[in-house]
Amino acid sequence: MSADPLLLLDYEPSIERLGDDYYDQVTAAEFPAHILRFRNDDLLPTLGLDPQAVSDADFVEAFGKFQGARPLLALRYHGYQFGEYNAFLGDGRGFLYGQVRGTDGKLYDLGTKGSGTTPYSRGGDGRLTLKGGVREVLAAEALHRAGVTTSRCLSLIETGESLWRGDEPSPTRSSVMVRFQQSHIRFGTFERLHRLDRKDLIAILLDHVIEVYYPHLWEQSDRYALFYAELVQRVATLTAQWMSTGFCHAVLNTDNMAITGESFDYGPFAFIPTLDPSFTAAYFDYGGRYSYGRQPAICRWNLEMLQRPLERVIASTDLDAGLETFNQHYEQAYRQRMLQKLGFEAVESPELDELLNLTLQLLKETQVGYHSFFAELAQQFSSHWREDINHIFPQVSVSPGDFATLWDHWKRCYFNLLLSLPEAEMGAIAARLRDHNPTATPLRPEIETVWDAIAENDDWQPFNSLLQRLRA
Repeated sequence: MSADPLLLLDYEPSIERLGDDYYDQVTAAEFPAHILRFRNDDLLPTLGLDPQAVSDADFVEAFGKFQGARPLLALRYHGYQFGEYNAFLGDGRGFLYGQVRGTDGKLYDLGTKGSGTTPYSRGGDGRLTLKGGVREVLAAEALHRAGVTTSRCLSLIETGESLWRGDEPSPTRSSVMVRFQQSHIRFGTFERLHRLDRKDLIAILLDHVIEVYYPHLWEQSDRYALFYAELVQRVATLTAQWMSTGFCHAVLNTDNMAITGESFDYGPFAFIPTLDPSFTAAYFDYGGRYSYGRQPAICRWNLEMLQRPLERVIASTDLDAGLETFNQHYEQAYRQRMLQKLGFEAVESPELDELLNLTLQLLKETQVGYHSFFAELAQQFSSHWREDINHIFPQVSVSPGDFATLWDHWKRCYFNLLLSLPEAEMGAIAARLRDHNPTATPLRPEIETVWDAIAENDDWQPFNSLLQRLRA
């Protein structure tokens, strides 16, 4: 028997117990090479593993060669893609490798991407480009650092094949990734069962979701209605996390919405350079359906579409009541996170609301860097700001006749709020600014610089350096 600790984890057949109406067993591809490019040691303790006890060869054996006798499951689902229903989906280049109970008591999925063809590959090669894997590693770590509920990458292995893609210079390098998240069950998983007219399978899956991922609701007589209401809250909160973090998901189809309210499978994501609601990350999103500013409305629409299958087992009045709370939850979560980025607690205060509105106006009208504004606020903040308004942002200037009046108004508002607080509170403001404003954000130009070093010179130092800064 292999001594690979990753193969010896206590895998639970949670999805398997539901029966094969929900998945197909598949076989992993065999790759000509296996070069470990990233391993996420931060996640290993959650799996009960000491990082020092897991070698690079262990990662390759488990997550590159896929050794062991585990059944590999390609999950079945449909979904609304750019508003149109697509019944020809499913795991087309990945599978559920296994499910493991973490040391925190939660069940986690280990899901692959780029691991070969499945019955749902639709003529594709089932592979992941190395650049796509690099991008997802960086996005996941940046989102996690920013406090976003997100999947993360457990490993990324280069696999030695040449791939042809229409959106990358080709041939390009190949990889296989393992994603770590609570569940790969999607809104589209339920939508498929609705299309098949299988009320019985919807009820079985819904009970499974509540028992495993919403266990605090399991004993409640109205657990179905409570589940949907909590899912609405989770998705609204997640959307507020994206918006405050300046993250544009790019492909918010219902097959990319997890039933646990986690962020995953970002596609051609981007962090916005400036506060522009019309910013659109995907080059193929010609109508801007998934633009940055439309994300709250789209996530609410996706929840509304999920009502169609759930209406088979949940009263429509309960579903409507749950969805009605979306805007309230979103606005509350967004306000809280944005005020924390400004250094303040999210208490009820007209002065705080004025500061938030002024901040958004300033960012929109001046088009200063969204992330650099908050990073510099955290770096430059000082208790001396409370003593003299001229101490606020001394290294930032706005030309007279442009936005000087707006900038002065913002500084006056910030100054007055500091004066309204005791001096002892300045340390807490500084701490919140540090905690909620990362010093590094992987904007597209920096990601391209990282990739160019890899593609041209096989130089991984910029990638590793950016990772360190994202996690700082």
